[in-house]
Amino acid sequence: MTDAQETAADTSLRTTGGAPPDDGGSSATEAPIPLLEPREGIPPVIADEAALAEVIAAFAAGSGPVAVDAERASGYRYGQRAYLVQLRREGAGSALIDPVACPDLSGLGEALSGVEWVLHAATQDLPCLREIGMVPSRLFDTELAGRLAGFPRVGLGAMVENVLGYVLEKGHSAVDWSTRPLPEPWLRYAALDVELLVDLRDALEKELDRQGKLEWARQEFAAIAAAPPAEPRKDPWRRTSGMHKVRRRRQLAVVRELWQTRDRIAQRRDVSPGKVLSDAAIVEAALALPGNVQALAALNGFGHRMGRRQLEQWQAAVDRAKGLSDARLPAPGQPVTGPPPPRAWADKDPAAAERLTTARAAVTALAEQLNMPQENLITPDTVRRVCWEPPKVLSAESVGAALAGYGARVWQVELVTPVLLGALAVGGA
Repeated sequence: MTDAQETAADTSLRTTGGAPPDDGGSSATEAPIPLLEPREGIPPVIADEAALAEVIAAFAAGSGPVAVDAERASGYRYGQRAYLVQLRREGAGSALIDPVACPDLSGLGEALSGVEWVLHAATQDLPCLREIGMVPSRLFDTELAGRLAGFPRVGLGAMVENVLGYVLEKGHSAVDWSTRPLPEPWLRYAALDVELLVDLRDALEKELDRQGKLEWARQEFAAIAAAPPAEPRKDPWRRTSGMHKVRRRRQLAVVRELWQTRDRIAQRRDVSPGKVLSDAAIVEAALALPGNVQALAALNGFGHRMGRRQLEQWQAAVDRAKGLSDARLPAPGQPVTGPPPPRAWADKDPAAAERLTTARAAVTALAEQLNMPQENLITPDTVRRVCWEPPKVLSAESVGAALAGYGARVWQVELVTPVLLGALAVGGA
């Protein structure tokens, strides 16, 4: 039994009667308990400035960490904006806020400045929270904590069940949260997502401390909180599903034109790009290079229930790509800024390939010893970069500096430097 499993089996964390740990629960039980209703019922949705002001005052006066979650309309709407924000804090209870009706939540963000925010998979929610003025200075990520602690399943439902002994209903996770008004079952689901988040945080902090990993987690959380917003992707059209089939530059140009046309339409209509035109249809048109609307309509993804006007706009995009000069065609691949793909190392640099093989095995063994995913111990990209271009003079200091230069945290540098130093020496760096 792993350390994490021992914590999951600790019945002192589980209570009956719908109450969280240390909050009036009575007898303990091994069987998971369905969590059906928020403790104070479903809170009203905050949709005006006066109600928002009351929430801000209540949460500012609360105590302890604040649980935060956000719901998006992925697959339904353009972009990743928040359509519902859920919060819970001791002394304030739970709140559901409509960021469409209240698009500026910077006042709430300021009221919670300095408070620890508890999120599950924080990097997923932070971009949409940032858009509405909510940026934490301190956070605790329960998903990442679960990974570091060695839990095999780190979804919120699995973590709440394994650690606290409650079953969360997850049936509404992929609904269209831009729907107005939001149905009551959806609001219940949303409120329950933050109901036990602080309790989960407390249990995981205890477990991380027991495993000697709490400081590691704190460094990870601090890095997430301090990270700047992600830079926009360069050439996002290259991420079209099925791109591996497209090899000629003229065909790549068709993918680019169709992708960009689709993106403009999706943004204007505020719908998911996939609802405008599928990736599969884009790739199909790029491979076929249709010469007219009739030929386009014969392709999968274009003929079924698509009007003449729509077909003409897609054919126009294809024609624009076909009419480009060779000099304006996209290159076959994006410029490589890091090492080449590992499969090419044996031919390009056999010593580097040997270093990488040894380093991967050593890092994997260490991760298994520590009972955590290898990518949380150190990113595979960092290992590749150090093995491809190791320090000229090998030492613990030089390897540690290289790791830190690629963004490794102090705890990662301390743990990984010795195993990488040995691997680099084997490779003859």
